[in-house]
Amino acid sequence: MLMPHPATLRRLVEEYESLQVHEGERHEGERHEGERRDHQAARRAQDLAYTLCVSTGTRDIRQALETARGQLAAAQAAATAELCGIRVELPAEIDGHGPGASGYAALHES
Repeated sequence: MLMPHPATLRRLVEEYESLQVHEGERHEGERHEGERRDHQAARRAQDLAYTLCVSTGTRDIRQALETARGQLAAAQAAATAELCGIRVELPAEIDGHGPGASGYAALHES
């Protein structure tokens, strides 16, 4: 499975979560700026959910968010380890590049 760049994955997760917080606030009685904006936000949340599911190889947004957070944590740990001069081999399900690929650099191979 191809892996999204960690920065891209992080942006998707943050934007999705931001829209969810906004939706929660709206349902708590906060005045909102019209139906059109609601529809656009809902559509964007659907698009982000779909993209996160495709990016993580899942079919449920909760599972996609959990998987994305795991991938982001693994990428951060690998980057930190490489900065410290430690070689890190990621599991194939996180790495996605097969045997021998290692660390943060493996997440960015073309």
